[in-house]
Amino acid sequence: MTSARTGTRAAARRPAAKRPPAGRPGAGRPAAKRSPGKASGKASGKASAGRRRSDGPWALRYWWPAILLGIAMVVSLAARADGSEAPPTTAVCTVPATSVTLTADQWANAQTIADVARQRGLPERAIVIALATAMQESTLYNLDHGDRDSLGLFQQRPSQGWGTPDQVQDPVYAAGMFYDGLVRVPGWDTMRLTDAAQTVQRSGFPEAYQRWDAFAHSLTAALRTDDRTRNCG
Repeated sequence: MTSARTGTRAAARRPAAKRPPAGRPGAGRPAAKRSPGKASGKASGKASAGRRRSDGPWALRYWWPAILLGIAMVVSLAARADGSEAPPTTAVCTVPATSVTLTADQWANAQTIADVARQRGLPERAIVIALATAMQESTLYNLDHGDRDSLGLFQQRPSQGWGTPDQVQDPVYAAGMFYDGLVRVPGWDTMRLTDAAQTVQRSGFPEAYQRWDAFAHSLTAALRTDDRTRNCG
């Protein structure tokens, strides 16, 4: 039998198992191997590439459509703000014996003015005066703006009894109102064009209508059949 004393001596001679120092969990385990420089190199490479794409020529490549759209919007807003927005320029008719070229909208408005006079049984002299007046006032465009509250083909003012804003922007109504005023002028069909127009319109530029006399005669003739191919150059 082995005595308790002998067993105690044997246990004392065996070396004690090593333990990790307190406060350092996992100490003594082999550290995981790392590839020095690879991960950090890739990350820094991607970051630098991103910086290159967001700066200089790369930025222009990706952002130039948005830049052009912004410029177009600014120009459009500026044109609307000062009331100088350009009308459409698609030409459909160069009025014979003149250098004036009309767009589809201008031609349609001129035709409406002529049709209203014919429906009322008025002579062509009324059409000539009305076309000259509308050319001076709006260049035959149905405008939604003008001096003070002036609107439409004849720049008629709702505040002066011509009708509501919607009415004076209706070409048929506006032409009818002009003819209503014209036929009440004594001798309108024999007086100078600008005098007849001025009596109706009461413009601040009474002589301005006369310069469209020859143009209005040529356009009236071109509108007789509404045949642009035959009547327009």
